[in-house]
Amino acid sequence: MQGALLDALPLCGSDPVLIVGNDIVEPELFSQIRTQLQRGDADGIIAARKVDEYFPGGYLTVNETSNRDVSTTQGHIVNIVEKPGKGNEPSNLVNLVIHAHKNAADLLSVLQHTQSHNDDAYEQALTTLFQQKNYQAFFYNGTWFPLKFPWHLLSVLSHILQQKNLHLHPSAIIHPTAIIDGNVVLGEDVHIHPYACIRGPCVIGDRSIIGNNALIRATSIGTDCVIGYNSEIKNSVLSDHVWTHSTYIAESIIGRNVSFGAGSVTANLRLDEAEIFSQVKDQHISTGLYKFGTIIGDDVRIGIQVGLQPGIKIGSGTFINSRTLVTKDIPAKSFVQEKGGEISIKENRSSLPQQELREGFRAEFMQKTRISE
Repeated sequence: MQGALLDALPLCGSDPVLIVGNDIVEPELFSQIRTQLQRGDADGIIAARKVDEYFPGGYLTVNETSNRDVSTTQGHIVNIVEKPGKGNEPSNLVNLVIHAHKNAADLLSVLQHTQSHNDDAYEQALTTLFQQKNYQAFFYNGTWFPLKFPWHLLSVLSHILQQKNLHLHPSAIIHPTAIIDGNVVLGEDVHIHPYACIRGPCVIGDRSIIGNNALIRATSIGTDCVIGYNSEIKNSVLSDHVWTHSTYIAESIIGRNVSFGAGSVTANLRLDEAEIFSQVKDQHISTGLYKFGTIIGDDVRIGIQVGLQPGIKIGSGTFINSRTLVTKDIPAKSFVQEKGGEISIKENRSSLPQQELREGFRAEFMQKTRISE
């Protein structure tokens, strides 16, 4: 973040600047913060959110907030502590990365003199500014979906899909025996084959094919995907050019150009039905989810009858050999296979077919399986 700002801020001169992170909030928050900066005497406005449980972000210390209704007041910010750890929070106010600075040059000057071996250089610069200038917290209680970890997309998915209405593109071809139930969005040239069932809310991107007997529930599917025979996809996000065949994918995030062999499964529930954790660097992170499948990067190939345990992550460019049970995170560009009950992870030296080169096969598949309107 510091590096990005050191590149961008010189272009802003001494003008006000708004710094926005990845979190999803209500649009009105941006105009509210801008108005507050223009009308008041603050040098900066920082969006803050009151939380009841620990969130792995920055925590603000704000003067005179303990007896106030945080939904309607502002307070002078004294300090920010980045990821203090559960039980060490200086307050219950989380920093939302929606920051308005009245003078970009002031922020740039402090950043240029801030050094850190961690990922908190920007937060350290903020602390310096808090001590030198008047920065106010703007308390926000509206819609908030953080996007700090990949699994946060699952909550965002539910929120976005609930806002969709039924829309079937005129060029979409739906077999008479297929079922479209609820608010479903079908893109251009989508093909829904016999006895497939799409239960909304769902979005299916342009030119994607839903094969015979497939079941799609509360899912977003990208463009040029092939959801093959007897596959079930639920509560998941699939990027473009994803191929499945007799596959079960649940509560998962799948990258671009990923192929699943027949009988592959993403497990989404622990045997004890307890909360699912995920490894992030050297930390065992709580996901807050009791149903959570797999995170898969781009350009991955998964063989037949592969099992993926809940909460694991597969790095981009990885091949997983058939009949492998994956129980831990896999680094990018790995070749994974199971031998004698043990997982073997090596460097992947295999070339990967790119999605553009598969279009010929896909076109042939569509021609052979052409269905009547």
